[in-house]
Amino acid sequence: MSEELRTAGPVAVRVTAHGPMTGLDPVESTRVVRGELGHPHLPHLVELPERGVGADAVGRAVAILADLTAEVRPYGWRLTHRPGHEARRAVSLLKTDINVLGDVIGTEEAPGDELKIRVRGPLSLAKDLYLPSGERALRDHGARRDLADSLSVGLAEHIAAIRRAGPQRVTVHLDEPGLTEVLEGTVPTASGYRTLRSVPRHELIQTLRGVSEGARAAGAAAVVLGTDAEARSFGAIAEAIEASGIDSLAVPARRLDVHAWETLAGLVESGTGLWLGLLDVAAPYDELPGVTACVEQVRRPWRGLGLTDAQLSSVTLMPADGFDGVAPEAVRAVLRRLHQTADALSQVAVDS
Repeated sequence: MSEELRTAGPVAVRVTAHGPMTGLDPVESTRVVRGELGHPHLPHLVELPERGVGADAVGRAVAILADLTAEVRPYGWRLTHRPGHEARRAVSLLKTDINVLGDVIGTEEAPGDELKIRVRGPLSLAKDLYLPSGERALRDHGARRDLADSLSVGLAEHIAAIRRAGPQRVTVHLDEPGLTEVLEGTVPTASGYRTLRSVPRHELIQTLRGVSEGARAAGAAAVVLGTDAEARSFGAIAEAIEASGIDSLAVPARRLDVHAWETLAGLVESGTGLWLGLLDVAAPYDELPGVTACVEQVRRPWRGLGLTDAQLSSVTLMPADGFDGVAPEAVRAVLRRLHQTADALSQVAVDS
């Protein structure tokens, strides 16, 4: 297969990215994202964590919560009855990013109708937020439930704001980076001397179902669960995805062993999409693997599990990590290689 293989035919495999970008200028970042991930690919709402507290992943989630708020303490974000300065700043930054999105879309000749928004998932958020007592919210079942409900209601308002800015087909990317620790009961208490109890599988299912159903009721086109969980957790995660009706699972390829790929194959067979993180954005961009190597990284295990080339249409490619700390030229190089890989895989899928 040629390193420069391209296709002008139907696109089966698309490209997206996580959300975080380098820099402080949401206008420039939004233009880069929409330029590099235009139709038929999936652009995302930019996140600029270098702007400081309130622009971080937890702060963004706090800005979305309904009827709950937080303030920053030396140990992290703590739930409070009144918003702290940092929470108000988080709300302001998020509103700015949405307004910028609308302004940039307004200058485009043929703006796409799709957008992906990423938000910290309910269980990882409970791990990252602290109660007024100073303990993690994850410790308290009632707090976990209230956070999930608040996120669901707030997410509906967030989706509505995005749609007012232009995109009508909004994909919600629930980011759950702490799932292995949450499921195995290895999250440390605030003191660090003990660990918190594991969250039962049935609660994981119930929580994800509630948030995903709330997002769809608000008009979301699809809901994706993203995680960098250890491969040993994939059985529980797959069960939760199928039971909660989530559309796709997003995982970095580096996390996958043979058993994890077998679990993913079962999900694909049942109609779940796979968002696969392929490229290490921290590597020198002039040393990126070639198109053939990237294609084989997907196709070799795919065919080894008995999946067909036609089923490659369920795949969306993305970088393994966010682009925070990555220079613009490296961002473009990574996305260009992902485009080339997606084109090659699309040709394989369409020709099969």
